[in-house]
Amino acid sequence: GKTLADFGAEVIKIEPPGKGDPLRKWRLLKNGNSVWWEVQSRNKQSVTLDLTQREGQDVLRLLVKEADVLIENFRPGKMEEWGLGYEDLKKLNPRLVMARISGYGDRPGFGIIAESMGGLRYLTAEPGRVPVRVGVSIGDTLAALHGVIGILMALYHRDRDASGGEGQVVDIALYE
Repeated sequence: GKTLADFGAEVIKIEPPGKGDPLRKWRLLKNGNSVWWEVQSRNKQSVTLDLTQREGQDVLRLLVKEADVLIENFRPGKMEEWGLGYEDLKKLNPRLVMARISGYGDRPGFGIIAESMGGLRYLTAEPGRVPVRVGVSIGDTLAALHGVIGILMALYHRDRDASGGEGQVVDIALYE
């Protein structure tokens, strides 16, 4: 979302009620927000929705009717549990592109473990020593960039179709 927003897309970030996205208070704080939050959420608008409740789900459905792209990174299957899976949402907006990011495609995961399983940590190791973490969340960053490429290709494909074009799902797994 950050990269798309940097290039001018209108991005609406949905945060849970209460304290919002945990990234707001992660590590070093400046003026009450984490520096990392300021970096990752720049150029975005935020809205609070409780997607576990019908009212929050209904607001998301209203947003989806007008959206080009929906990016989600819940545990696989969670959106379907809420009646917000791609098959449900494309009935509201057949042109919707939905990007789904998970650890392994069919199950959740965490960046550092996916980096190990994908072989990235092997590349940073030295003989006889434990693999070292790359200085940034490289697995998350690479997955996000591949997500952006997939989203842009899906939009291109959709908009190139002379008959009006349909959206599609872009599925990104951290370990890939």
